[in-house]
Amino acid sequence: MLPQWIIEKKRDGKALTEEEIRSFIGAYAKGDLPDYQMAAMAMAIFIRGMNPQEIAWLTDAMMRSGHVLNTKSIKKPKVDKHSTGGIGDKVSLILAPLAASVGLAVPMISGRGLGITGGTLDKLESIPNYRTNLTEAQFISVVKKIGCSIIGQTSQLAPADKKLYALRDVTGTVASIPLITASIMCKKLAEGLDGLLLDVKCGKGAFMTTHKDARALALSMVRVGNAMGKRMAAIITNMNQPLGDTAGNALEVVESIETLQNKGPADLTEITIASVEEMMVLGRVTKNRTAARKQLEKNLADGTAFRIFREMVKLQGGDVRAIDDPSRLPQAKLKVPFAAPSAGYVALADAESIGKACVVLGAGRVRTDQAVDFAVGVSGIRHVGDKVNKGDPLLVIHANDKKRLADAQALLKQAYKISKSKPKQPPLIFERINGDTIGKSK
Repeated sequence: MLPQWIIEKKRDGKALTEEEIRSFIGAYAKGDLPDYQMAAMAMAIFIRGMNPQEIAWLTDAMMRSGHVLNTKSIKKPKVDKHSTGGIGDKVSLILAPLAASVGLAVPMISGRGLGITGGTLDKLESIPNYRTNLTEAQFISVVKKIGCSIIGQTSQLAPADKKLYALRDVTGTVASIPLITASIMCKKLAEGLDGLLLDVKCGKGAFMTTHKDARALALSMVRVGNAMGKRMAAIITNMNQPLGDTAGNALEVVESIETLQNKGPADLTEITIASVEEMMVLGRVTKNRTAARKQLEKNLADGTAFRIFREMVKLQGGDVRAIDDPSRLPQAKLKVPFAAPSAGYVALADAESIGKACVVLGAGRVRTDQAVDFAVGVSGIRHVGDKVNKGDPLLVIHANDKKRLADAQALLKQAYKISKSKPKQPPLIFERINGDTIGKSK
């Protein structure tokens, strides 16, 4: 069938066959199908949608457009976590070694930040000499030795997605659940996993701003994973305010180290433990969540998870002196408190505004080829429900440039609201999605 006929079929709202999807994606990956036809198909999918089986075929075709990791030599249950991204979301840095400490293998391929959301690779690369570009053999070797490794996407991994993602970005077709699902899942399932946990962020600092949209995306990804023979679960978590007390690359590494030493903020610790609990169930290393939580709390308290993180950094070329003494990590020249305008309780700590301030400071990027400043960001973030006096710092700005500092301060004026009465504490986790949820959802 000619490509234009396949486009016309989807344009008219008809379901595509497996052969049509595979031939279309295969031709695009090889360069035999031009961008304008792929753009037309993306728009047709954006408008008409896809059923779960079509999305599964699309995901598999994109995954098989490149190399799928051979992880058979890793004998432990292989379970990873994917987050849709948010402000202060440094969970992966803590989660990978914590999950490894309870018998899971976590072969994690992560990405860089774009826009207001930070990237796991940028955070790790603030550690001097940490290598995110391991070969497949090196990557698997690290996982086999200590149970986890975090690297970046290789050029051989899902190349069709890399081309399509760039095209979607300039054709107004990013916000499509079938295309988002296929993009995320094709890369994650190329890791050779047994199970995958999805952390779908919901709120002003997330791509999905409403619970309804976040739930639809979570259900779509879980269904696709199940259709491809993987054990799946999802949590929908709050991203109306930042997660943890810092946002910015080196600052988040410091907070991750503190959390791995059992000295981290309560919200970050709870999200991480809750996530690894789900991963343990997916990996079938526990059936008892209460016992699992106790073991995870113990492995944070006694330093087991921290030692695995330190060893991962060492095996990937990082300078462990910066882990033992975080003052060796990049430091900003200017550290300026952002004061509360009045006394009362924090009623709003807007993740979007705080994220934008971090980008203005240089912690994030607006182009994929843009360098980031590892040292800048914000720390000491006050959260909803915190009591403050007039003049107390709502956060501390870390900057290397006075003009950027002023621009960030202007944005932060929109980030906080103070009320006289204490507001209700927002939930950390809105919903958990598993096989039972899928059965009840259409």
